[in-house]
Amino acid sequence: MTVRWWPAPAKLNLFLHVTGRRADGFHNLQTMFQLLDWGDEIGIEVSDDARIERVAGPAAIAPEDDLTVRAARALQKATGVRRGARIRVRKRIPLGGGLGGGSSDAATVLRVLNKLWGTHLTMPDLNLIGTTIGSDVPVFLYGSSAWAEGRGELLTPMELPEAWYLIVHPGVAVGTAGIFQAPELTRNSPLVTMRAVSLAEGRNDCEPVVRSRFPEVAAALDWLGPGARLSGTGSCVFVAFDEAAAAERVAARVPDEWTSFVARGVNQSPLDAALAIIA
Repeated sequence: MTVRWWPAPAKLNLFLHVTGRRADGFHNLQTMFQLLDWGDEIGIEVSDDARIERVAGPAAIAPEDDLTVRAARALQKATGVRRGARIRVRKRIPLGGGLGGGSSDAATVLRVLNKLWGTHLTMPDLNLIGTTIGSDVPVFLYGSSAWAEGRGELLTPMELPEAWYLIVHPGVAVGTAGIFQAPELTRNSPLVTMRAVSLAEGRNDCEPVVRSRFPEVAAALDWLGPGARLSGTGSCVFVAFDEAAAAERVAARVPDEWTSFVARGVNQSPLDAALAIIA
């Protein structure tokens, strides 16, 4: 079998409200996910033996800890399929950046192998597997920009304006668990309804915590100025533009110690189109 490459798009949290603690140790959230036309790429080669291995990927993540490997093995266990896979990861999404890279990679593996292995699980079945891997996996499985509640797995697809975003990575990785465990984190934001929410009035409840603990993130937010926002628990920050050219002009001035990219917000995952051509 030849290796084929599949998109694993990044996401932004246009806002993120933490509305309470949960008995399972997680938090209840309200957020709006915006998918991007930019992200990682996953190479998958199906094999006739049962071995699942990551043969190429980021050095900072051990193959056995990679969510792509965990996803493939979880699908294999759930279905009893006897086939395997060799997985390659071209990493573009920064680790610890709040853009959902690991979750998107896992979702791509689940959706692609479900087709290539012929396991024919429904999306709800795949979602049951995905939620055991990460709270952000469902939005990438369903492949739509969405309003989300619960841990982020209760999704309502939304048609969002397809703006252009300048995303800045200030060179640090932020651990999600540490931010959600922070005693100073706001956990009682009032519930809002999807119809009543305003992006202008929304905020990221994690931002004050990340600002205080990661001065690099604070500096990037301050540099971008009004309208800049943290995605997830960070460390990436972003600002929206109506046109790509305007975003590129600001990107050209980003300080050398940071990395940046411009991406278009999309309402459907690029993985959908790639999967549609498989018979």
